[in-house]
Amino acid sequence: MSRPDDRALRHLPTLEAQKAALETCTFCPKLCRSACPVSNAEPRESLTPWGKMSLAYGAATGSVARTEDVAQTAWACTGCFGCREHCDHRNEVGPTLLDARDAYRAADLTPPAARGVLAGFDAHARDTVARAGIVADRAGAKVAAGAKTAVLVGCAYLSRAQDEATHAVLAAAELEGAPVSVVDACCGLPLLHAGDKARFLAQAALLDDATKGAERVVVVDPGCAVALRVYARAGGVTTRASVELLVELAAAELVRLSRVSFAEGPVRYHDPCQLGRGLGVYEAPRAVLTRALGRAPDEFFRKREDARCSGAGGLLPVTMPEVASATTRRRIDDHVERGGGTIVTACASSLSRFRGEGAEAIDLSTVLARALGAV
Repeated sequence: MSRPDDRALRHLPTLEAQKAALETCTFCPKLCRSACPVSNAEPRESLTPWGKMSLAYGAATGSVARTEDVAQTAWACTGCFGCREHCDHRNEVGPTLLDARDAYRAADLTPPAARGVLAGFDAHARDTVARAGIVADRAGAKVAAGAKTAVLVGCAYLSRAQDEATHAVLAAAELEGAPVSVVDACCGLPLLHAGDKARFLAQAALLDDATKGAERVVVVDPGCAVALRVYARAGGVTTRASVELLVELAAAELVRLSRVSFAEGPVRYHDPCQLGRGLGVYEAPRAVLTRALGRAPDEFFRKREDARCSGAGGLLPVTMPEVASATTRRRIDDHVERGGGTIVTACASSLSRFRGEGAEAIDLSTVLARALGAV
């Protein structure tokens, strides 16, 4: 695609590296609009992928006023990568809007809710240390400081799903055949979502220091894995230990999993956006579930690459809570229309959203721990 505009992005200069991506969306016929969970829940043109990217482009070139209302649209994104799957150019809208958030922050246009996340991050980091300690204590002898395998459960699990966090640690230790350690540092993803890329990269480097001595970091929450494997690496921060996914380790050891009963009626798998479109992992969770259930799991109408977002990501529940709730309810409506039952997901944020809207939901970590006999 030829570049249609030679104007520099002088009003938001840090977006210059994303100029081609911004222009691709700005001059596009908007074929991806149906894939956006935000604009489906709140049908405004400015909230479509085209609208958000066009406003960022306009604010950067000076053709659109840089206002808080314009900046707010960059936070109207869960980072689900859904629009990319419907784009002939596979344009990276989510990552570009993360850069736009950082540019708007530099221009002092961060929305109040996101400013609150930035201001509260140090307290959040201290809370993560405390909660990781609680989970380590609950896992007992399966946890040992200095273990060769460190488990990064993720802040969302630690704060909203401690039982599931404990199950994940126990499952990891069972697969390892030896005690593991529990990482007590945040990967920094809330900072990136709130619009401070530099602090995110600094926090990712701190996490690397926190896992010094470990040979591998086993990640439970896919958002943390994307933060380390994709966003931190793109910013020049790499971990010394290998970064692996718990669900993929489990899928490589299916023979060790037993069939377990954990739900009445249909059991429907929800593809987390970061695990699926973010990391390309679709088969591993289904393989684990199939082994544990003794049959393939039920599916949503839209699944795998075309799966729809739960509304949990990108700080949307903080910056646009009503839109996030409407998005979650749409997923639950689809679930009910297809027979209801239990939703299984592999994302603490999605798990929390589904349960918060009244759905019966269970985390894959719990299924795995039971199938391994770890709980």
